[in-house]
Amino acid sequence: MEELNSETKKAEPEPKIIGLTGGIGSGKTTVARFIEEFGFPVYYSDDRAKTIVNDNEDLKRTIKELLGEKSYDEKGIYDRKFVAEKVFNDNDLLQELNNIIHPAVRIDFEEWVSKQTKYLVFKETALLFELKLNKQCYKSLLVTAEDNIRIKRVMDRDGKTYREVETIMERQMPEKDKIKLASCIIYNNTNLEDLKLQTERIVFEIE
Repeated sequence: MEELNSETKKAEPEPKIIGLTGGIGSGKTTVARFIEEFGFPVYYSDDRAKTIVNDNEDLKRTIKELLGEKSYDEKGIYDRKFVAEKVFNDNDLLQELNNIIHPAVRIDFEEWVSKQTKYLVFKETALLFELKLNKQCYKSLLVTAEDNIRIKRVMDRDGKTYREVETIMERQMPEKDKIKLASCIIYNNTNLEDLKLQTERIVFEIE
């Protein structure tokens, strides 16, 4: 009887997924960059969605059927301004659009995770709690700041008026509700050095 010499290799443990979120002007993207500096991969859901809506032909066709041909310009590029205006005051239409885009992003994310080797991976998304994506994560990390600080940041960054930023914030889940749902919270009210220290402490305390 031939003796078996090889041992079955243990499967590598799947990385723990940490959801990273924050409202407009919170500093979520800055925290994501710090996390990458610390050596952990970050999946930028919003950026990937912008790519997928242009690269996935089935998705493009379905979006055009929902919102019309003008949802893409003459070069076939997704017209974010047109789409945003179309769905801004129509929650049902926005939900239908999300139901088209987010499953495609989910598949893309799963493929990305399968290629990672770190024990932690971070999924950056503005709608972590709204879409209940936190239920698919090991932990959730919320970046938050005082409303007046967030409003000023967006005004300086995007050239929007106080009322325009306030209107956007009113349409997002209230911060107090996000805070209740978050596993970890980073308060971005002071300076970048403090923000980086908070991020480092929280990231390396995750087990």
